[in-house]
Amino acid sequence: MLFGRQNYMLLVVGILCIIVGYTTMRIENEVDGFISLYISPLLILSGYLEIIYAILWRPRATQGEDQ
Repeated sequence: MLFGRQNYMLLVVGILCIIVGYTTMRIENEVDGFISLYISPLLILSGYLEIIYAILWRPRATQGEDQ
C-alpha cells in the first residue's frame, strides 16, 4: 500500500485546514478585516504544508523488516 493510515489522516487534517481557511475568509467578507488578512492565510498555508508533509512522511522501519 502506498500510503498508510497515518498519511491519510494527515491528508484529511490538511484538507480541513484549507476548507476552514477559505470559509473564514468568505464569512468575514471584508478586504481589510483581521481574519481575512492574517488568520485565514495562515490556516490555508498550514493546510498546504500539512498535505506536503503527509505525502512525504514514511514510518520508520522496525528491526524485523528488511530495508
